[in-house]
Amino acid sequence: MHIGVAGNIGSGKTTLTKLLSEHYGWIPKYESVTFNPYLEDYYKDISRWSFNLEVYFLTQRFKDLLEISKSDKTIIQDRTVLEGVYVFVENNRRLGNLTERDYIAYMDLFHVMLSMVRIPDFLIYLKCSIPHLVAQIQKRGREYEQGISLEYLSGLNKLYDKWIQNYEGKVLTIDADDLDFKNNPDDFNYITDKIDALMYGLF
Repeated sequence: MHIGVAGNIGSGKTTLTKLLSEHYGWIPKYESVTFNPYLEDYYKDISRWSFNLEVYFLTQRFKDLLEISKSDKTIIQDRTVLEGVYVFVENNRRLGNLTERDYIAYMDLFHVMLSMVRIPDFLIYLKCSIPHLVAQIQKRGREYEQGISLEYLSGLNKLYDKWIQNYEGKVLTIDADDLDFKNNPDDFNYITDKIDALMYGLF
């Protein structure tokens, strides 16, 4: 089984992926951030490095999907290839950070890749407001993230909501603004109860 954890920058995806993998014994797949060769350059000059960054992410996520497709284990993935395309790439396109030529080339590559793999069996979407995201970004203190604009985050949030509304598979949406699932066991149990209901049809 393939489970995706989706959500904007600062929504808590990586933390929740780790906690759920430990709770259920699932195998975690984390987004390539620490060793990403383009990320710091990207936040310094988004329009210059958008295409490079997005192709790098697409390649890494495709490698992950190939591994997932060969596994008989349950794997939980921190951010999916789908939101990378329909949220982040689309946002950069709308903001003028990707040329139409680069966008078309990117999408051609994406559709070829997508024809070779399966989408996640279900998604867990961490829905957060902009103030919550900003607070979390500031709290974790990654220097290259501190200059992210409100316009950029807002654009991502709108595209996330649109993508989730039109997603054809199973989705569990968690309103995460008032949850502290890292430090509050009751909040974490609230999420696992909803996951159990989705997986085992206990609605």
